[in-house]
Amino acid sequence: MLSLKPTPPISSFNYLLGALSRNKHYSTVISLCKTMNSTGLLPNFITLNILLNCFSNLNRVCDGFAVLGIILRRGSSPNAVTFTSLIKGLCKEDRIGEAVGLFNKMVKLRCRPNVITYGTLINGLCRTGNTGVALMLHEEMLNGQFGVKCESNVVLYGTIIDGLCKDGLVDKAKKLFLEMKGRGICPDVVIYSSLIHGFSYGGKWEEAKGLLNEMVDQGVRPNLVTFNVLIDVLCKEGKMKEANELLELMVQRGEVPDTFTYNTLMDGFCLVGRLDEAKGLFDSLASEGCEPDAAGKVKDAQKLFGEMQVHDLVPNSSTYNILLDGLCKNECLPEAMELFNTLENMKSEPSIEIYNCLIDGVFKAEKLEVAWQIFHRLFDKGLAPTVVTYSIMIHGLCKKMDLEKANDLFQEMEEKGCAPNVVTYNTLMRGFCQNNELPKVVELLHKMVERNVSPDASTASIVVDLLSKDEKYRECLDWLPTFPAQDLRKDE
Repeated sequence: MLSLKPTPPISSFNYLLGALSRNKHYSTVISLCKTMNSTGLLPNFITLNILLNCFSNLNRVCDGFAVLGIILRRGSSPNAVTFTSLIKGLCKEDRIGEAVGLFNKMVKLRCRPNVITYGTLINGLCRTGNTGVALMLHEEMLNGQFGVKCESNVVLYGTIIDGLCKDGLVDKAKKLFLEMKGRGICPDVVIYSSLIHGFSYGGKWEEAKGLLNEMVDQGVRPNLVTFNVLIDVLCKEGKMKEANELLELMVQRGEVPDTFTYNTLMDGFCLVGRLDEAKGLFDSLASEGCEPDAAGKVKDAQKLFGEMQVHDLVPNSSTYNILLDGLCKNECLPEAMELFNTLENMKSEPSIEIYNCLIDGVFKAEKLEVAWQIFHRLFDKGLAPTVVTYSIMIHGLCKKMDLEKANDLFQEMEEKGCAPNVVTYNTLMRGFCQNNELPKVVELLHKMVERNVSPDASTASIVVDLLSKDEKYRECLDWLPTFPAQDLRKDE
């Protein structure tokens, strides 16, 4: 647009900048504004408001105030949009006192706040534990105390109700809930879930259950959070029958239980001494698509594992695999090795899946020699490495740039009748590509065609990476094999 003659008006640029800002491309807007300025295209009031908003969203409110300075030096008066953006920026940086101060200045300057201004400040107040102040501000908004009377909405009510429930002020939250309904505003699932959470943890189980029934009657569908809150309370009280019934209802309504749901139920079963059912849930985590969360729940898993043994419950291969996987993924390699050695010393031999899991964890911990030792132990135990085992080994060797050993292992697996898959090929090709060994990459591509291994998006990425490395590599286009068209269409 800047190269067009004549240059389009600033309003056309504002349209583009506004669209980018709405799609959260804040850094792009800032960069474009700098380019516009360097070419002599001066921003107008709307441009500066868009720029100020972008700075606030990027936690750069100080730069936002610098833009406010430009607005004032030009003799313009900041409007509600300007102040709201700055208040949002201060709230995002937890400078809540300054945000309230700016709101008061805004009112003194006779700039009327709108519902978005109120919502922004109320959200910031509730998020920082100032729910009482937020409630007062909400009342002042409804009464038109600052010269403008704004109608509240479900988001504003929901924000304050959630804050009150988290502060343990459930009765005030219920009062606000009734006020909201009296104004003809229908509660949504967030509000119902907040109140159910508040009543449940306040020991008012009957009221929580009544709200659940009410929301269903009103056609408001309970979500994962709603069910998790109720299941958590029931488990803490040892009401496992009711918790299980709620889990069944949850699944019937199409909500998929997550790791939190299962962890809560496992804790509940352990609490009432029903270790066999806790073990069953623990074993089913992987089949249900759940893995240990960021903290891994590793300590909880280890505790459950120990309790299983105390109660003479024998863990199976799947149990060990899940626990080992959690230990390895959470960088608890010494504990994983200890568990693995214990398992090897028992009558039950580790499965190939357990070996794969441990080898992967050892490689990620950059212990190459230990990985080789475990790999060679497979043969001593009479286990045959699978394509997954070989792929893990080759990946680890490629990361160490030990490409000769990686290639030897690739040839070994073929000789032993273990066919490499697309992941194996891609892993080795990526290693050779990074080491600029072009002929070997092309050789592997030809092997893929010969072995009828279909390429995927990663294969295509490797070829593109290869061709883009240097102009002289363009000649290898003629060397590349032609994959069947149907294979290429799989990734389109």
